[in-house]
Amino acid sequence: MVVVSHSTIFAGGTMKLAILSRAPQAYSTQRLRAAALQRGHQVKVLNTLRFAIDLSDAEPDLQYRGRRLSDYDAILPRIGNSITYFGTAVVRQFEQMDVYTPNTANGITNSRDKLRATQILSRHNIGMPATAFVHNRGDVRLAIEKVGGAPVVIKLLEGTQGIGVILAPEVKIAEAIIETLHSTKQNVLIQSFISESRGRDIRALVVGDRVVAAMRRVAVGDEFRSNVHRGGRVEPVELTPAYEQAAVRSAQIMGLRVAGVDMLEGKDGPLVMEVNSSPGLEGIEKATELDVAGAIIDFIDNQVAFPEIDVRQRLTVSTGYGVAEIVVHSNADLVGRALRDSMLSERDLTVLTLHRGTSVIPNPKGTTVMEAGDRLLCFGRLEEMRSMMPTRRRRRVRKLPKEPIPEG
Repeated sequence: MVVVSHSTIFAGGTMKLAILSRAPQAYSTQRLRAAALQRGHQVKVLNTLRFAIDLSDAEPDLQYRGRRLSDYDAILPRIGNSITYFGTAVVRQFEQMDVYTPNTANGITNSRDKLRATQILSRHNIGMPATAFVHNRGDVRLAIEKVGGAPVVIKLLEGTQGIGVILAPEVKIAEAIIETLHSTKQNVLIQSFISESRGRDIRALVVGDRVVAAMRRVAVGDEFRSNVHRGGRVEPVELTPAYEQAAVRSAQIMGLRVAGVDMLEGKDGPLVMEVNSSPGLEGIEKATELDVAGAIIDFIDNQVAFPEIDVRQRLTVSTGYGVAEIVVHSNADLVGRALRDSMLSERDLTVLTLHRGTSVIPNPKGTTVMEAGDRLLCFGRLEEMRSMMPTRRRRRVRKLPKEPIPEG
């Protein structure tokens, strides 16, 4: 949950931007740098691994190449998979210093772990291929049955560019592959194979609250992976509202304002496979002939003047106050009442957003009538919010039995 901060006023139209990247000569880095310079901004490409986080003084700071880092208005993280932990620590420090970033450290971390990303998206009714995660060899066959049976797709949790994605045509082959990967301490996901996608997927480039470009990637020959790095060809595509909404919602749920969202074309609509926090630009710019890098820079430029902040972090620093979600149960007194008649404000509670199914109503009006199943994201006194949640009877702690561990 984010809100707009008025604490920073950005004037003059020129910002100082740092692109965090270990690959200054890569196409994406060069295009982002060129787009920023073309718009009159100051921009530097900084090697993420050359930062040092200084927490010794009263005001935490960052050093770069052994010197104190100069002030920046915004950063654009291009954090590689191999340096996720250190890279996100650097991004997090920039956030603590109130430097704007379109992709937060938390968002990058969430999206980088395929299992965590799937868990988060599944809670928000995002369509995805059926997925299972197991550790014990004896649970593998049941997991395969749960996702629809063979063939299945086996994915390494931290694979990129199609590496670590295997199609297993039979159950026994899948079991053998998973057993081998587990023996090398690799964690894997088991996913249903979406046969109707026919080796194709869609990459949507989300910037802010819209898709700025989209392409279809098509696998070549017998290859089922459509990644460009696997030899797949690309073509521009016009997304239907359902696909655009799925892409934008997925990126926002993950906490990313710049993201590449990969989707399969399922028989019932879009199926989100992955949300990438550092999407490559070469394939999609050449396929669509659109200035995607420029759209990213323009978005950051606008946000520097009117940035978003982490509302939970800012609002939970007051003693006794915090942010919590209240579920309107079917037997609750709130059902059928308008917010202004709910007595919530009298209890020192402010409703920030109302979630109803897949819809989100930000800053709901007082005339909004609550329904069973609504979820109210509220800020206010924690004790008041606790009193509105179902109570669970606490069991008293009993005395230890004379024989804590019975024999036999």
